[in-house]
Amino acid sequence: MHRPPAAEAEVAEELAAVRPALLPRYTAELPGARAAVLTRLWRALAHEPLPWITGRTHGAHSLALRLGDGRTLYGPPADPYATSAYVTGVRLGRERQVDPAALMTALAVPHAAEFAAELADSAASLALSRADADHSKEWPVGVPPAEGWGKDWAWEQRVTDGHPFHPNCRSRPGFSVAEQLAYGPEHRPVVELGTVPVPADGCLVAGDWPAELRDGERVLVPVHPWQARHVLKRSYDPWRPARPLLSLRTLALPDGSHVKTTLSARLTSSVRDISAYSVRAAVPLNALAEELAARADGLLHITRTLGAVSARSPGLAALLRESPEVYAGPGERVLPVAALPMTGLPGAPGWLAAFTRLALAVGLRLLDLGVALEAHGQNLLVVLAADGSPVRLVYRDLADIRISPDRLRRHGIAPPPLTGRLITDEETVLRRKLFGSLVAGALAGTAGSGPALATALSAAVPDLPDTPDLRALREGPLPAKALTLMRLSPHTPGDQWASLPNPLVLEPGPSDQ
Repeated sequence: MHRPPAAEAEVAEELAAVRPALLPRYTAELPGARAAVLTRLWRALAHEPLPWITGRTHGAHSLALRLGDGRTLYGPPADPYATSAYVTGVRLGRERQVDPAALMTALAVPHAAEFAAELADSAASLALSRADADHSKEWPVGVPPAEGWGKDWAWEQRVTDGHPFHPNCRSRPGFSVAEQLAYGPEHRPVVELGTVPVPADGCLVAGDWPAELRDGERVLVPVHPWQARHVLKRSYDPWRPARPLLSLRTLALPDGSHVKTTLSARLTSSVRDISAYSVRAAVPLNALAEELAARADGLLHITRTLGAVSARSPGLAALLRESPEVYAGPGERVLPVAALPMTGLPGAPGWLAAFTRLALAVGLRLLDLGVALEAHGQNLLVVLAADGSPVRLVYRDLADIRISPDRLRRHGIAPPPLTGRLITDEETVLRRKLFGSLVAGALAGTAGSGPALATALSAAVPDLPDTPDLRALREGPLPAKALTLMRLSPHTPGDQWASLPNPLVLEPGPSDQ
């Protein structure tokens, strides 16, 4: 019998105090949430280069993982591109495990205890998110503007499950239940943002910082209430109501623009502050984005950073950006790719192949020019015609792209005056960035399974220009971030990678050492 971990009981206790009417639905959603997190964890165990897994044996209807301590873990075949919660239990020796946190505790590998706590939090938070979902799952859906606001935030708030492949898809350590309900986009709140005044000579400012966020010799830095309370530990002045978007820390303002605030909480893998490096890079990246969009045959828009500020601290910084909605024409809608499964469109005849062809054409074109996009389902958006057909893409947030000066120069593009982590000419790094985010991320999450992804790629690839990058995508294994390995390697900096079976040739061999 499953014994609820502490995270589930704590959420239930808090929920009974702050939203008691939601408690029955939360309880009902827990088994499905555990299965969703367990499925993501099983994918990682099956495919990531975890040092304590010494062998993998594939059967027709099972997968056995040999552990370094002599035990064996048994479960179903692991589709690395599946998004449904198809793993409801695995067997460690003779014991059946249905809870991802309990499984990780039983594995007892280095750093398992910390990761188990995150898994328990992820499952409990996911159940809370699903319990509070309140939207239609059909296309088209009328999204009436609220108080004159744009409609893009409404689509973003339909995504309840977070990252489609990360076991920490909904882990929000440091957030109480009341704070999740108050700030999580899937709970549809209005967040009252504030500002913190900082002497102008103590700020780094880029772009056109608006007059309303200046006060004489001071710059007013937008601040998220959670950040002010838990990190800055200070009061702030009221500023604007805002609607949280997929990334939680980016919010839609009433005028339609977006503000990216600092939120020093670990969401999925990393604590994502806004660095001074990102602020300094904002203006050069705007110029590069304009050049790239001009060479994308009208198939890509890139949102501009309107202004950026850092109070010389990663804990207090903000960016103002265009809304992707400004690139929608009459009758068109702009949706983040992460929201596409909610529409039912990927199941329409030919739709997934058309979208895959569009996304690969744009991603590979920019890679050939010299820029690898971090094109996961949150950063990448699609412009849909009135009938739902994909017509163009919108990309936002250039903070984690990779730029190849050599490739840019070959195409007559002046590299931006930047150094540091965004700049590399290494082909492996560039291809990992794009293929891992776009194919193993956005396209796989939209397809929902390996066979569906393979079918879409098979239809799209023959229509694309034959380049070395496309051949690398077609012929080699598919790179994907080893998300669980990274969480279990807290002292190893940077990304770590797994090699997934090529979606065009999915069948594994009889054994994998």
